[in-house]
Amino acid sequence: MKVTIICSDSIHPVYPYLEQWIKQNIKSHDISIYSSITDIEKGGDILFLISCTEIVKKPIRDMFRYTLVLHASDLPEGRGWSPHIWDVINGKDTLILSLLNAEDGVDTGDIWQKRYISLDGSELYEEINHKVFEAELELMSWACENIDDSKAKKQDTQSSTADYHRKRTPEDSRLSLDNSIEEQFNLLRVCDPKRFPAYIIRNGQRYNIKLEKVNDE
Repeated sequence: MKVTIICSDSIHPVYPYLEQWIKQNIKSHDISIYSSITDIEKGGDILFLISCTEIVKKPIRDMFRYTLVLHASDLPEGRGWSPHIWDVINGKDTLILSLLNAEDGVDTGDIWQKRYISLDGSELYEEINHKVFEAELELMSWACENIDDSKAKKQDTQSSTADYHRKRTPEDSRLSLDNSIEEQFNLLRVCDPKRFPAYIIRNGQRYNIKLEKVNDE
């Protein structure tokens, strides 16, 4: 198969996982990866949109037999931005990853597959990412091997569970001085320590906070 991947940010933590997947599959498929749809010169079989911030319109999608999105929610619930981050903050211990068709309406396409990701409540940012990204690679491989023999299912567009998450901002990593660590533990877990670290502001001074596991010997 001729496979194209769009990942908008080369420093996104998923990027090394995509590079790993390409290395493992390059002998079986013709694979290219770009940071923008403007870099696409030719169509192909599958266009994967992984952490892609661009809206990919129909003329681009029509260059490929399938244009697929990986979205970490139980669609139609949790459309929009960073759904698994919001889920962890809200206390969920199971994340759901959906493989769906890209459409003009964000996260509204037919669904091919879902994967369930269990959390025990102790995982920190990188560990959560690892579980989500490994599931993404699994679904990418599934698509390359099975999509021609499978059928996607339509989303329940009338479902009362359909909702949209807003885009998170650095301010969403701010902790409250008035709330306990226990109350804010899930927020601490999902803050990207490099790009969007947790922080507090006290007497006008900002302090970044890093949560790190320590294994007792």
